[in-house]
Amino acid sequence: MVFHIYVGSYTNEIYTLAFDPAAPSLTLVSALTVGFHPSWLARHPQDASIIFTGLEETDGKIVAVKYDDKGHGTVLGSVSSGGGSPCNLVATDSELLVGNYETATLAAIPLSPEAPHLDESGLASLSFSGTGPDKERQEASHPHQVIVHPDHKELLIPDLGADKTWRLAKDSSGKWTVKGHLQYKAGSGPRHVAFHNDVLYTILELTSEVSAHRFPALPAEPTLLATVPTMSKFPGPPSELGMLAAEILVPSPNATYPTPYLYASNRNDPSPEGDVISIFSLADAGKLEPAAEVRSGLKHLRGMFFGGEDGKYLVAGGVLGGGVKVFLRTDGGRGLEELASLDLKAPTAFLWA
Repeated sequence: MVFHIYVGSYTNEIYTLAFDPAAPSLTLVSALTVGFHPSWLARHPQDASIIFTGLEETDGKIVAVKYDDKGHGTVLGSVSSGGGSPCNLVATDSELLVGNYETATLAAIPLSPEAPHLDESGLASLSFSGTGPDKERQEASHPHQVIVHPDHKELLIPDLGADKTWRLAKDSSGKWTVKGHLQYKAGSGPRHVAFHNDVLYTILELTSEVSAHRFPALPAEPTLLATVPTMSKFPGPPSELGMLAAEILVPSPNATYPTPYLYASNRNDPSPEGDVISIFSLADAGKLEPAAEVRSGLKHLRGMFFGGEDGKYLVAGGVLGGGVKVFLRTDGGRGLEELASLDLKAPTAFLWA
């Protein structure tokens, strides 16, 4: 079976790649010009052939694209993102939720049956505020992810600028409202989160750490369980080297991979072997036990995504070098083996078709 993989980028294009595990090979199918830095991709909840991307402009835009079964896309149209530099988005059954990094806003855009499948007239916006000690990166609030908790009726917004993850729920009128927040240590810069059972895992970009919190439903407060570095040994102080943690993923255990593992990406490692993908065992809830550190051969490893049957493949990209690579999960998930690669400019995010 050949898989299609959509790739967001720091170019003007969304790429479609074909991954053939039997060969194995990774080839370019198409490149669709959509506008400046389509760095994140989100799938339409009812129609898998439609994806949304945010253009990281000062006057941010959301572009809707429809793909055919050969991996070729057509732009359906665009709407405002409700702010500047939309860097993350997720679609629920009724709306597209957008985190605007530059203007510190959350936009909720109702889905529509008509192309571009977004009702800009119904856009609702919510602002965040906060600062941190890093004057270059934390001079203001910077929401970096929008993610719906899988069990709670709760929306989470990791805010790199304010050292918080905002906790939102809908009020009686159906609008998202801040109901609380999770506070991290000053200067840590929470970027993305992932879940397993009742634990919330956060990758802290500015300190290159992963934290684990017991995370009950609102209005209960989270409890810190652990904080560990993303790598067992750094080549020097991460802050001085410009090393930054980036992505965090916890694929759901299944028959092929029954043991839960957390995967974290690191950026800007000076090693000629590229950035490290760190793997932690989560067999004991809330404990982060190092399992492996895999040199990826990628430079500035920003995005990763699991796909294929039982999530057996991991696709990852290097913004500053190495292109795109697909890895096979080995040893029950505690290892990665490179299967295929493709030289591609500035890949940032992925979706499996």
